[in-house]
Amino acid sequence: MNEVVLHNYFRSSTSYRVRIALEMKGVDYAYVPHHLRHGRHREPGYLAINPQGLVPAMIWNDGTMIAQSLAIIEFLDETIAEPPLLPSDAAGRARVRMMSQMIACDLHPVNNLRILSALRSRYGADDAEVADWFRHWVRETFGPLEKMLAESPETGTFCHGDLPGMADICLVAQVANNGRFGVDMTPYPTIRAIHDRCMEIPAFVKASPSNQPDTE
Repeated sequence: MNEVVLHNYFRSSTSYRVRIALEMKGVDYAYVPHHLRHGRHREPGYLAINPQGLVPAMIWNDGTMIAQSLAIIEFLDETIAEPPLLPSDAAGRARVRMMSQMIACDLHPVNNLRILSALRSRYGADDAEVADWFRHWVRETFGPLEKMLAESPETGTFCHGDLPGMADICLVAQVANNGRFGVDMTPYPTIRAIHDRCMEIPAFVKASPSNQPDTE
């Protein structure tokens, strides 16, 4: 079998999600960095692997390429049983996917590097305006997410029950991004508590941006 390869970037929250999942599943992998700010993800060699030119992209040990972080995480969960990243019941899986998609599909797309760069280059936004944009969209998602987590009996030590899973992975990666833009986390005590508990788990720490070979 070939080695598992992860094309990613240390600061990319989507890459961070996949690194956590790989660490939780105990998968050894080759780390291939692509510096997003230097455009390395748009070079022909990488576009031949992932025509979308985004990170992360994982090459599984049979040569299968999978892009999109949630697709990779669910693939890993279906391929490697332990530890589970989604609940065993349909309602539980739907709840975890709901929370994961709030971050991955509603929040992240309007705050990723492509959008923030376009705000600067196309509309002349300065750093303060870009940060204000970022914080606005965090509030739009984290406010409802905090309420859901705080009020649901399904919330336990982690987002769903007492085992970390896909929703926690998405949450932790987003909180890491929030720190770069000065997001005030005071209004989100439940989210903060879950994040802090996750960061006591070695897989989350090992996968963190500051512990990657291309960190700056």
